[in-house]
Amino acid sequence: MRETAAAAVGALGRAAGAEKAARQGSGWYARYLWAFAAGQLVLVPVAVLWRGPVSAVVFGVTNALLVTGLSVYAARQRVVRRGFGVKHGVLVGSWAVVFALVAVLGFTVFGPSVPFAVGAALACALPLAVGAWTEMRGSV
Repeated sequence: MRETAAAAVGALGRAAGAEKAARQGSGWYARYLWAFAAGQLVLVPVAVLWRGPVSAVVFGVTNALLVTGLSVYAARQRVVRRGFGVKHGVLVGSWAVVFALVAVLGFTVFGPSVPFAVGAALACALPLAVGAWTEMRGSV
C-alpha cells in the first residue's frame, strides 16, 4: 500500500513540475502574439488603403511571410500550457471576426480612409495584444 501511495505522490510531483516548466516556458506565446499584433499595424492599412493587383500581391506576400514565420516559430517551441488550444482559438477567432468586419466596412462604407485604417489597425491588433498581455501575466 505504501509503495502505491509513494508512486502516486511521485507522479503528482512530476506532473506539478511539468506544469511549472510549461508555465515558465510559455513566454514564447506572448512574443508570438505581440509579433502578430505588430503585423496588424502594417497589414490592415495595406488592406484598407491600397487598391488594385499590386496591393493584393503585397498584402498576400506579407501576410504569408508573417503567418509562415510565426508558424515555424510556434512549431519549434518545447512547451505548451494547459488550455493553449482553446485560448489560441479564441484569440485568432476574435482577430478574424474583427478583420472581416474591417475588410467589409473598409470596402463598402469607408473606402481608402486614413483615419479608418488607423482605427482598424488598432482594432485588429487589440485582441492579440490583450492575449499577449494576459499570457505574460500567466507565465510568471
